[in-house]
Amino acid sequence: MNKLSLHDIEIQGKKVLMRVDFNVPLNEDGSISDDTRIVLALPSIQYILAQGGRLILMSHFGRPKGRVDPELSLKPCAKQLSILLEKEVQFAPDCVGTVAQDMVENLKSGEVLLLENLRFHDGEEHPEKDPEFSKSLAKLGDVYVDDAFGAAHRSHGSTVTITKYFEKKCIMGFLMEREVSYLSKLVLTPKRPFYAIIGGAKIGSKIGVFNALGKKVDAIFIGGGMAFTFFKAIGISIGDSICDDEKLEDAKHFLKECEKLAIQVHLPVDIVITNDVETQMINIKEGIPEGWKGMDVGPQTVEVWSEDLKKGATIFWNGPMGVFEESVFSHGTNRLAQNLSMMSGEVIVGGGDSIAAINTLHLQNSFAHLSSGGGASLEFIEKGTLPGIEVLTNK
Repeated sequence: MNKLSLHDIEIQGKKVLMRVDFNVPLNEDGSISDDTRIVLALPSIQYILAQGGRLILMSHFGRPKGRVDPELSLKPCAKQLSILLEKEVQFAPDCVGTVAQDMVENLKSGEVLLLENLRFHDGEEHPEKDPEFSKSLAKLGDVYVDDAFGAAHRSHGSTVTITKYFEKKCIMGFLMEREVSYLSKLVLTPKRPFYAIIGGAKIGSKIGVFNALGKKVDAIFIGGGMAFTFFKAIGISIGDSICDDEKLEDAKHFLKECEKLAIQVHLPVDIVITNDVETQMINIKEGIPEGWKGMDVGPQTVEVWSEDLKKGATIFWNGPMGVFEESVFSHGTNRLAQNLSMMSGEVIVGGGDSIAAINTLHLQNSFAHLSSGGGASLEFIEKGTLPGIEVLTNK
């Protein structure tokens, strides 16, 4: 995608309005538990400041649903960004209105201002309800930069609607460029063999991705809660395990298509199950008894899969292998992450819980690319583009 980059524009003295993704997780005391998303935006931020830009940052945070919620303020992000930049980050109490406008006008070259949570306004998630919201945001900048890949699959006020007010001045940030570069390779020219590992709870939101990957990969490995829909589809008892019953026919169709195309589909061979009192390991051929539910893939699955995955030139992983937020059911996801980190092929991880596991294990530097957007990376692979990318200015 040949979009305008930060290197293509004059920044000195300009008011640069940049969309970032600071939707970070918090501890119970309100402090930031993982600042990865802020760190990922640093290259674009530092470049704009070094070039003498007057930087205005905007982001969503949580789901306040168009109402002000003090617990979802971006103030902690301003504080953390100040620490990372080793300079003051000013904070506006709203993202639009006279106070925000005044603070922007008083910004000097090389200074940075973070606006309050965009989602405190209904016009962010529902631009059709309040078209003036995007227009008010646009008045704050001379140029628009989108560096929020994790939000680029949403047609929101700050990602899509706003761009019509910046004719030929809608720029791709460095993080967005990196994401598009790596994910485009998966879509267009992956080195082969190309393997995909898909986990997570349900297949409902991912069936389009399955169908898209089915035309691209050499083999697919299916874990997490969604594996039980596939087990049920092939007649294996799943007990009380999670299952997308309305997607059983989709699962059957996908398996048939893979068989036609000679694409190998790998399902777990052993499963950790629980009846909420005790846990045990079973071979999936035995089926899961009534009153029990599958919670994680077993060690044999990880080892068998890993032997096959070692042959991969390109590997894409999205989604955990079990209910990994409960430590007793995190072993499958963690073991897989450790094994993938040592593989010689190019391993790209598609956001979300997979990256949370990698961060916990301090393996961030052992992968070719960790995508900042789980849903966005999957939609990009499915469709080859995203609404927030389409609207940026072509070179």
